Amino acid sequence: MAWHAALCQEDSSLMDGTLFQDLTKETSRLLGAFNMEEFFPTLARVGLLKRTVRAMSERVRNKWDDLLDKVIDHHESKDKSKIDHKGGNFVDILLSVQMEYGLTREHVKALLLDVFFGATETSSNTLDFALAELMRRPRLIGKLQEEVRSIVPRGQTIVSEADINKMAYLRAVIKESLRLHPVAPLLAPHLAMADCNIDGHMVPAGTHVLVNVWAIGRDSNCWEDPGEFIPERFIDEGSDVHVNFKGNNFKLLPFGAGRRICPGINLGIATVELMLANLMCHFDWELPLGVERKDIDMTELFGLTVRRKDNLLLVPKSRMC
Repeated sequence: MAWHAALCQEDSSLMDGTLFQDLTKETSRLLGAFNMEEFFPTLARVGLLKRTVRAMSERVRNKWDDLLDKVIDHHESKDKSKIDHKGGNFVDILLSVQMEYGLTREHVKALLLDVFFGATETSSNTLDFALAELMRRPRLIGKLQEEVRSIVPRGQTIVSEADINKMAYLRAVIKESLRLHPVAPLLAPHLAMADCNIDGHMVPAGTHVLVNVWAIGRDSNCWEDPGEFIPERFIDEGSDVHVNFKGNNFKLLPFGAGRRICPGINLGIATVELMLANLMCHFDWELPLGVERKDIDMTELFGLTVRRKDNLLLVPKSRMC
């Protein structure tokens, strides 16, 4: 969706997002792979793993370069007088300010890669986990649909951001999904800038630091019934009604905290909220014939991001919201 809407919606030759999806998955696997040389420095002297990883990285980087060059070339060839800078897509707007900010083509490609690699797979994986958890619990999906459909005016074709602001249960569902299934389970790798002491443990400057938010979200010392999907904990009189994921509560850190908090947090959350709300508003959902709710497998595959092992197959039944 993001690929079509923001990069190449006018170019039929680029409309197939298959290559974009494949590259995103391949990049995620590569960045999330275990590198033994980082933990056993003596192996770095041999350099075998480094050469292998470097070759794989170069191959993926060249594919990204080719794809983004085609996208930029297409947008640069458009009639500039016909570009709507208020309603235009991200690439058009970025190119329009290229000269003003002294951006080179490499800068533009890097920005595109950061925004769309960071916001596409994470958002789609979050939506997949939320839908899977809801489909396992008919009471919850019914409650969410009732909320969404009671707020959106009948006949309205798209759920708006103004509508989203009134949907407390929708936001609780997404928050609970991010607690139980954070798509960045160890966040981005960090580096200690100075010596520090954490709960009696000395962390020297230069140490690579990973924050296991997946484990924190399932810690019984932090949460009641941590293994259960209970959105109600975040609304009304729930035990964690005041907990948010903006970095203020260390028990819920799907986007990190502080100066290094994920810069795409607002874009990512808005994307998931709008997608889930529209899916709940305009469709009733059923499992394929012969598939039981208990058959939905929540097994996770780990990489730079986490996704479900199996694809979620659902049967939509359209309805007017």
